[in-house]
Amino acid sequence: MFTPVPASPALSTAAPFRPAAEPPEERLVVPPAPAPVRRTAVPWIAALAPVAAALGMWAMTGAPMALWFAALGPLIVAGTLLDGRRVTRREQRTVTAERERARGRIEAEIARRHERERGVLCSRHPGLLGYLARPQEIWRPVPGREGTLVVGHGVVPSSTRVDSDDDDLGRALQALAGNLTDAPVVVPMAAGVAVVGPVVPATAVARALVLQLCASLPPGRLQVRGAPGGGEWADRVPHDAAAPVICHLDPRAAAGRAPGDAAVLAIPPDAVPPPHCAAVLTLTGVDSARLEYAGAGADVRVEALGHAQAERIADALAARAAAVRAPETLPAEVDLGALGEDHAAGGLRVRIGHDGAAAVGIDLVEDGPHAVVTGMTGAGKSELLITWIARLCAARSTRDVVFLLADFKGGTAFDALAGLPHVTGVLTDLDGAGAERALRSLRAEIRHRESVISAAGARDIDDPRVDMPRLVIVVDELAALLEGHRDLAAVFGDVGARGRALGMHLILGTQRATGVIREALMANCPLRIGLRVTDPADSRYALGTDAAAALPGDAAGRGLALIRRAADDAPALARIARTRVADIDRIRTARAGEPVPRAPWQPALPAHIPLEDLTEGARTTEPLIGLADDPEQQRRVAVRLRDRDPGLLVVGGPGSGKSTLLATIAAQLDPASVRRLPSDPEVLWDRLCELTARSAPEGTVVVLDDLDVALAGFPPDYAAAAAAMLEHLCRTGRGRGLRVVASTGRVGGPSARIAELLPRRAVLRTSSRLDHVAAGADPARFDAEAPAGRAQLDGRTVQIGHTAVPTLLPPPGAPTWRAASDVVGLIVRAGSGTRRLRGALEGAGMIVCDIADDPDALLRRSETPDAPFAVVGEPEQWQRNWRLLQAVRARGELLLDASCLLEYRVLTGDRTPPPYCAPGLGRAWLLRDGEPPVRVVLPGQEPRLRARAA
Repeated sequence: MFTPVPASPALSTAAPFRPAAEPPEERLVVPPAPAPVRRTAVPWIAALAPVAAALGMWAMTGAPMALWFAALGPLIVAGTLLDGRRVTRREQRTVTAERERARGRIEAEIARRHERERGVLCSRHPGLLGYLARPQEIWRPVPGREGTLVVGHGVVPSSTRVDSDDDDLGRALQALAGNLTDAPVVVPMAAGVAVVGPVVPATAVARALVLQLCASLPPGRLQVRGAPGGGEWADRVPHDAAAPVICHLDPRAAAGRAPGDAAVLAIPPDAVPPPHCAAVLTLTGVDSARLEYAGAGADVRVEALGHAQAERIADALAARAAAVRAPETLPAEVDLGALGEDHAAGGLRVRIGHDGAAAVGIDLVEDGPHAVVTGMTGAGKSELLITWIARLCAARSTRDVVFLLADFKGGTAFDALAGLPHVTGVLTDLDGAGAERALRSLRAEIRHRESVISAAGARDIDDPRVDMPRLVIVVDELAALLEGHRDLAAVFGDVGARGRALGMHLILGTQRATGVIREALMANCPLRIGLRVTDPADSRYALGTDAAAALPGDAAGRGLALIRRAADDAPALARIARTRVADIDRIRTARAGEPVPRAPWQPALPAHIPLEDLTEGARTTEPLIGLADDPEQQRRVAVRLRDRDPGLLVVGGPGSGKSTLLATIAAQLDPASVRRLPSDPEVLWDRLCELTARSAPEGTVVVLDDLDVALAGFPPDYAAAAAAMLEHLCRTGRGRGLRVVASTGRVGGPSARIAELLPRRAVLRTSSRLDHVAAGADPARFDAEAPAGRAQLDGRTVQIGHTAVPTLLPPPGAPTWRAASDVVGLIVRAGSGTRRLRGALEGAGMIVCDIADDPDALLRRSETPDAPFAVVGEPEQWQRNWRLLQAVRARGELLLDASCLLEYRVLTGDRTPPPYCAPGLGRAWLLRDGEPPVRVVLPGQEPRLRARAA
C-alpha cells in the first residue's frame, strides 16, 4: 500500500540542487528603519528666564501684576516638549511610509527578477515537458545543460540579494528574494537517481527521467540499457548503439557502472535505496516527492509518464534520428531518367525519387485520392510538384489524366509545364480575376463529371463504361490562394469529399499546413509528403512526427522528402528526382500526337467582341448587350435589354466603353424608335420638353450619353428641371412602353435620383473603387485594368458587343430674329452688344427709341404706330414702365435677353422656365401674346458669334 511520506519545507542547504544561472543582478536596497524616539530635553534656561525677569520687574516697580510674567516659564517648557514630540512623530510617519512604498517596489522587482531567473533556468534545463513544448531544443547543445538531470521543480536558492537593516521587514524581503519557487531542481547525471515508491508511479517517474536524458543527449552520445518493468518503450528509442555515456535501468547492471554513466532505478517503498545512487527521490504523492542529495533535502514536483505516452515519444525520437541520419545514405542528386520507366497499368503510380536502395513510387489513386505537400521556401516543394507532374505526363495519355495547375507564389513555377498537352491551364496570382473565375468553374466540372458517370450507368470513374480522364488540380502555395479567394476553401472541401468517385484529385502544396488546411480536408488527404519545415507542429500535423523539422536546412537538404501513405506506420525518407528543361521537352515531343483534352472551365471572355459576331444584323426590340461569363455553368450567355426593363444605366470612367454600349443597343433597334438626346444643352432641353409633353410611341428607347456631364452643363435651376423631366420619363416609361438607356461617369449628385429609377446597371471600368461600389457593383470585382467594354451586369462579368460610335451632326442653331410686328420691346442689359443691336434694328428700317424717353409718348406711339419702331431698355427700366410693357406685349413682340433670366419671372409672370439658352451666344426669348416663349438670336450678334466659333 502506498503511504505518502509527509512533505517538509525546503531546507536552507538546498544549494546543491540549484543549477548554474546568469550572474546576479545589482543588489536591492531597503531604506533604513526610522531612528528610535529620543526624549526631548527640558529647556530649563528658557523656563527660568521669564521668572527672573518677573521678579526683577516686581522688585523695581513693586507692582504685583509683574509677577504674572513668571507663568511664561512653564508654558514655554510645555510648548517646547509638545512641539518636539509632534516633529518626531511626523518624521517617523514619513520614514515608515517611504519604507512601505519601497517594500512594494522591491517585492515587484523581486517577482520580476525571479520570473526572469526562472525562465533562464527552465530554458537551460527544460525537463521532459519543456522538450515536448519546444522540440527544437531536443539534442541541442547548451552550456551548463549536459551532464545534468532535472528531477523536478521546487524551491532553489535565488541569485537575487537584498541589503537591509536587521528588522522584520528586512528579514522578510531577504527571505522572499533568496528562495526561487517552481524552478528546475537538478542533480548530476552521473550521481544516479533512485525513485522510491509504489511500482506504477515510481516506474512512471523513472520513464520521464530516462526520456528526458534521451531528449537531452542524441544517439551516439547516450545509450539506454535495460527497462524497468520489461516495457518495450526503451527498445524504441534510437539510443541503442554504443555511446560514451550509458544510462542503466537495471539495478544489478547499475551497481557496476563506469564513472560518468547514469542510472535511473525504480525502487519499491519497502526496499533500501542502493548505495550507488546518490540522489534518492521518495514519492510523497502522485506528482510530488522528497529529494535527498548531498546531505540536503527538498520537496519537488515531479513528472510522470504512462507506458503508451513513452512509446509515442520514443517513436518520435526514432523518427527524428532517422531523418537526421538518413541523408547520409541517400544519393546527393537523382536524375529523372535514372528512375526508369513507369507502367501505365491502372491507377496513377509513378516513381518520383530514390531512397538509397530503390526508386520510390507513389500512386495518387491508391494512396490518395488527394495529397498534401509541405515545405518551407527553398526546400524543393516546386521541384517535387514539377517532377510528379512530368512523370505522370510521361507515363499517361491525355485520355487518362489532365492537369489544372495553380501557381500562387510568383506565377513562374509551372511555366515549363504549360506546353505539355495534359496541362489544360496554368493559373497564377498575377491574374487574380482569371484565377478566381477558373477555380469557380470547378463546381461546374463536378456537375459535369456526375452527369457523365450517371449517363454511363456507373458508380464511379473506375467503371470501364466511363470514358473520361482524371483531373489533377495542383496548387503551389495554398495559403496565398485561399487568402485572396476565401470561398475556394469550400470548393476544395467539396472536391476533397467527392473527388475519389469523380476522378478529381488535389495536390496541395503549402509552406505550412497548420491553420491553412482544415481538418475535414486534411482527413481526405491521406498521402502526405513533407520537406523541411521550421515548426515541428507543422511536421506533426502533416506527418504525425517531428521528423520534417529535423531535416537539414542547408543545400544538401534540398529535395529531401518524407513520404507517408495511409498504411505507413512512419514516414520514409527519399531524395526527389530533379526535372530539367530537356526532360520536359522530351515528354512534349513524345506526347505531341495526344488528343486535345477538354478544358475543365470555359475560357475567359475576349477583350473585343464585334457586334456582327453576335447578331445577324436583324432589327429587334430586345437588343443584345454582350456575352456574360458564367464559369459555374461552363458557358457564355447572351445578355439583352429586355422589353420589360425600365431601361439601363451604364456607369464607367473615360475610355471604358460607355458610348460604345449605347451605340451597340441603338444599332440593333429600329431607327424610328430611337430618341437620341444630344449633349448640347439647348437641344437636350428641347427634346426633354418634347418627350415630357407628348407621348412617345410605344417601344421608344431614349438614349442619353454622359448623363452627369449633360446635367452639369445646365445652371442649377435648369439642371433640377432637366433631372425632374428625366425622372418623369423613367417613372412613367414602363407604362408608356418607353425605355431609358443612359450613361454616366459616376452615380452621385443630380444623377443619383435617376439612377435609383434604373435598377439594372452595367458597371464598366470606373476611376476608383469608391465609384465602383457607389454604382452598386461588387467591391471584390473592381478591376482598374479591365479592358474597354468589360462590365459587371446582373452579378456577372459581361463583354459588350463592339460597334462604331456614330458621329452625330451638330444640332441646328437658334434662328435669328426678324421683326414680324410694328411694335417691338427689347429688354437688354447695357453694353457693347446693345450698340450692335441698335445698329441692326436701324439697318432693318426700324425706329429705335430708348425707354428713358417720354413714357407717355412711347405709350401713345405703341398704340397707334405710324412706322415700325422698337423700344430698348434695361430690365429695371421696364419694371418701372409697367404700362408700356403690357402695351408692347399685347400689340407686338417682346424680346428678353437670355442674360436677364432672373428678371424673366418678374417681367412675364411665368413660373415655368423658358427654353434654355447657352450663355454668351446672343440668345433671347421671343414673347408674343398667348404663345410660349421661343429661343432666337438677337440681330447684330452673328459677327460676334462667328468670331467666338473661330
